[in-house]
Amino acid sequence: MAKAKNNNNTKEPIEKQLWKAADKLRKNIDAAEYKHIVLGLIFLKYISDAFEELYDKLKKGEGEYAGADPEDKDEYQAENVFFVPEIARWSYLQSRAKLSNIGEAVDNAMDAIEKDNPSLRDVLPKVYARGNLDPTNLGGLIDLVGNIAFSDAKIRSADVLGHVFEYFLGEFTLAEGKYTPRSVVELLVEMLEPHKGRVFDPCCGSGGMFVQSEKFVASHQGRMNDISIYGQESNQTTWRLAKMNLAIRGIDSSQVKWNNEGSFLNDSHKDLKADYVIATPPFNDSDWSGDLLRKDGRWKYGTPPTGNANYAWIQHFIYHLSPSGQAGFVLAKGALTSKTSGEGDIRKGLIEGRLVDCIVNLPPKLFLNTQIPASLWFLSRNKANGKFRYRVDEILFIDARNMGHLINRRTREFSEKDIAAISGTYHNWRNPDGDYKDGKGFCNSASIERVRELDYVLTPGRYVGLADEEDDFDFNERFGKLKAELEGQLKEESRLNVLILENLRRVKVGEPDKQNQKV
Repeated sequence: MAKAKNNNNTKEPIEKQLWKAADKLRKNIDAAEYKHIVLGLIFLKYISDAFEELYDKLKKGEGEYAGADPEDKDEYQAENVFFVPEIARWSYLQSRAKLSNIGEAVDNAMDAIEKDNPSLRDVLPKVYARGNLDPTNLGGLIDLVGNIAFSDAKIRSADVLGHVFEYFLGEFTLAEGKYTPRSVVELLVEMLEPHKGRVFDPCCGSGGMFVQSEKFVASHQGRMNDISIYGQESNQTTWRLAKMNLAIRGIDSSQVKWNNEGSFLNDSHKDLKADYVIATPPFNDSDWSGDLLRKDGRWKYGTPPTGNANYAWIQHFIYHLSPSGQAGFVLAKGALTSKTSGEGDIRKGLIEGRLVDCIVNLPPKLFLNTQIPASLWFLSRNKANGKFRYRVDEILFIDARNMGHLINRRTREFSEKDIAAISGTYHNWRNPDGDYKDGKGFCNSASIERVRELDYVLTPGRYVGLADEEDDFDFNERFGKLKAELEGQLKEESRLNVLILENLRRVKVGEPDKQNQKV
């Protein structure tokens, strides 16, 4: 991504500079609330910049814009640009940034934009006139966002502000502990390769899967209009962020729906058959209203337990796949082995139904908000189709537990090299011209018969075995060394204890330490 030029001599990226500056202005506002304040302003700056650029062209009236009215909303709709009324334009708000009623002015701006742009109705935050937001700090934020320099026409707001928005969104969700790591999202998208068709995420959060899918298409010289996105989110404030996140990227979000009942009780896309499902559902969700859905038609492979939604999500994904559709999603690792409440039977049905394509074991510390081990599942409706090689009676297992690197004491992430190694293994395995080979300790293409022998357990470690260096492990030799080390430590500790007791006795009876013993 092109970076905006800035006057600082530091090499720190502009989004990090902005984050530090904005965080200083936060004062006593909780991150979850401050998120909407800051992201709302970045979004406002984005649509205002896009508007002003087209406004100037319409005002000049040259070429195809001859005779155009710069205040005609239809002109902007024709160019897929949001119309921004005068009281919401950034120049207007920045000129009032030092006034005591700036919060009220920003709220009014958000209202005015929603009235003139139906697709943004009930999306934008109106939180700027609240008592806990000091007008001086708000003015500082407006100046901060407004002073992003766009001295090169090629790096104007759409790209830079989109990147800043995405970075800020990641930092806020990181602070809240509600975050699907970007490297995990990138891995899912790189493995599925959604070049063309319908992409669906029924628990879409702030829309990261959609943004990454669009990036994937763009990076492979594809046409952005070749994919269409469908989503659903039950948390309204998160849905609003998703709508802004997608709008700032120029992605059509008309099919990203909200209802507070959620995908299980109120499926907003009942008739959708998607080419790709990409999702990170809540781990082991016990409050999913399963008791109300015992007879639901989606449970083709078995009724999921009321106390855990893992296999409800899996069957919901399958229900929405087209005849040649594929799904990639994150799930708690326990779903690979669980046999409670019929989960083992459902898993058996999925395997015997030839739906499971690939399982990836993930390393620890990827997810900040949970210590629950996780895995990636890849399902395919048609493992015999012509697009890929025939692999109906096989499942690929990848053990990535030892991959990734720590970026701090608590957090691990995949590098680009890790993502390429894992996704490349999958592609080589399923592509007709792929050069796939099993790798001890890393990957194994197991037959359905082998999976049956292991009682339908899908833990990759059961199939990939130990790496060569681990395979040469001599238990007796290592045990002997450890035993000798332990015995030596015990002898030393015993000697030290005797010396300590002897010195204590001497101190007690007043005897000098003639041997000058040291502990």
